[in-house]
Amino acid sequence: MQIKSQKDFVAGLLFSAIGVAFAAGAVTYEVGTGDRMGPGYFPLMLGLILALLGLAVTLTAFDWKGQYRGDRDPIGRIAWKPLICIIAANLVFGVLLVGLPSVGVPSMGLLVAIVALVFIARLGGDQMHWLETAVLAAVLAAGCYLVFIKALNLQMPVWPWFMVD
Repeated sequence: MQIKSQKDFVAGLLFSAIGVAFAAGAVTYEVGTGDRMGPGYFPLMLGLILALLGLAVTLTAFDWKGQYRGDRDPIGRIAWKPLICIIAANLVFGVLLVGLPSVGVPSMGLLVAIVALVFIARLGGDQMHWLETAVLAAVLAAGCYLVFIKALNLQMPVWPWFMVD
């Protein structure tokens, strides 16, 4: 038995590992039962489902009959630039949204955090179209404001600290 798709094999292992990690983290909360779900129930179920899907993807990567003679679908090189930009965008989003009070960085609010997220993440692509990125950032910021602040009434900083009364 050989691996016919290295991509599927590694992706399945990653899915399973992330699913198991989420399920393990979820059991630190009260799980509850099906009719009285606790805060850990939903992440536990999602983690288990992701782990099972990862196992299924991993199993499909094997050549069970020994008949596959292709190029084994190699993984290839890691795209470092998009990976770093996406991770950096999420970290900057978190810092801008709530700040870092322990080191004196104030909150810049939801709208600034979303605009920064979009622009930093877009740097990971091959082409940077500033106008398209600005329109996307504006639409996403407005949509998040309407959904999270107006519709769901979540309590989070919207504007930078110096604009708040």
